[in-house]
Amino acid sequence: MSQNKMTFATTLRLSLCGAAISAALGLTACSNNATDPAATADDSATNDKPAKTLAITQIVEHPSLDEMRRGIIDELADNGYVEGQNLKVNFQSAQGNTATAGQIAKQFAGDNPDAIVAISTPSAQSIVASTKTVPVIYTAISDPLAAKLIDENDVPIQTNVTGLSSKLPIEPQLDNIQKIVPNVKTIGYVYSPGEANSVVVLKQLEKAAPARGLKILGVTANRPTDVAMATRSLAGKVEVIYTSLDNNVVSAFEAMASAANELDIPVIASDEFSVRRGATAALGVNDYDFGRTTGKMVYRVLNGEATKDIAPQVMNTLTLYVSPKHAAEQGTSLSADLLKNAINVDKEAQKTSK
Repeated sequence: MSQNKMTFATTLRLSLCGAAISAALGLTACSNNATDPAATADDSATNDKPAKTLAITQIVEHPSLDEMRRGIIDELADNGYVEGQNLKVNFQSAQGNTATAGQIAKQFAGDNPDAIVAISTPSAQSIVASTKTVPVIYTAISDPLAAKLIDENDVPIQTNVTGLSSKLPIEPQLDNIQKIVPNVKTIGYVYSPGEANSVVVLKQLEKAAPARGLKILGVTANRPTDVAMATRSLAGKVEVIYTSLDNNVVSAFEAMASAANELDIPVIASDEFSVRRGATAALGVNDYDFGRTTGKMVYRVLNGEATKDIAPQVMNTLTLYVSPKHAAEQGTSLSADLLKNAINVDKEAQKTSK
């Protein structure tokens, strides 16, 4: 082969290789510049929402209220308001102090956010008293009427207020107690007299109990540090202890459960996390779902809907949570019939640990 032919052949091979490399690089560039449809959908869902500020407060941090707050944030994120992107969230806990709750309320009112979420009765009362203009969404309220957040016609006392409550009917709670402790004669009730919801529950218990041949023995716990002592004061006087979503009690629930274990007295609560933390059983709403439902109301406000056009709601879907382990520690057992209609938190904990 002549030298000219060899040069031509070599040049041709190099040109072909160069074209192949260029094509490959071009494909790579196209691939790198291509837009992920899922990412585009997520980004557009966020980007088409204007930036908003949301203030959230609760009287104290404990698993039940924290789970509600998580549900609110998740619901907003799923609808385009993502914390850290187009949603600025200012969360503050009053650490169980009503004076601090009042200070937080004044600060939030001065900050003038797009909406305020008040989790728990004391926080809601403080927030509503502090502003008549900033939209307020209350949640984790058992009795908004007794808390003076709504009137007898279920209308909020101010046009900037709406929210979600869980006014649990007392009869199913008593049914549940009598199924778990059939020989019950006296029910102990540990509560904070400063919480309107807890006082209302006590009155409901005292009204409904006599028709069932039951007595109610109420014991006050003004602070979380008083809960263990109040529980121990029921020794030899009651066959079971019932507690509602009293924030002082729930904040110190491990102390209550420990005292009840010493006394062999079953504790029946009204929220899922109290069972996880030591109660025998609870009949109540799902805290996370409660938060998600609240989040839907918050979303409507952030989207520009007036609070006066959003009617207060009540969520009363009850779930039975049980812990055979805690029941045994408190001197009782749970029937097979009860277990088959309940969520066994012991089994759920085992699944999570695997």
